[in-house]
Amino acid sequence: MDSILSKAGGMFFSRKASDISDSIANDASSLSNSVTEGASRFINRMKGKVQTPLPELLQKYQIPKGVFPKNVLNYEFDEATGKLSVLLPFVCEVKFKDDSIVRYDRRVTGVLSTGVFKNIEGMKTKIMMMWSKVISVTMDKPESTKVVFVSSMNKSRPRDAYIILRDGIEVDIF
Repeated sequence: MDSILSKAGGMFFSRKASDISDSIANDASSLSNSVTEGASRFINRMKGKVQTPLPELLQKYQIPKGVFPKNVLNYEFDEATGKLSVLLPFVCEVKFKDDSIVRYDRRVTGVLSTGVFKNIEGMKTKIMMMWSKVISVTMDKPESTKVVFVSSMNKSRPRDAYIILRDGIEVDIF
């Protein structure tokens, strides 16, 4: 009996140690990314480059400014490749005027071009009571009245629901 309890206790502590080491590795990775991004922002400021606010950048590319929550910390955008990386203070979700819900991870990445935000990582939407990973957000035409969230099912939503910036509400998990 002691042997069984000893093995069970050993497995418990081994799993706990593994969870703790994974947590430390994730924290270190997050810190490394934050330092790198902070250094990049600092260098750009020293060069005299002023970053356009994210809502203005989205509008320039004909994406409604409210597609991202108001509480964005920072973003990085490479005009040459269209690569966009948006940083949020926590995992959050936003309920929009049309009752749609979008959830955001702490980092959302994708490729931004006129009327399209594609190859998205870190965003999902609720469709018929199930969460579905958002692959892209598109506008058919600049004057379009619909925003299309492409996931396992395409979901057209009214553009005017995404015109106003809304606060993201913190949630536990992405």
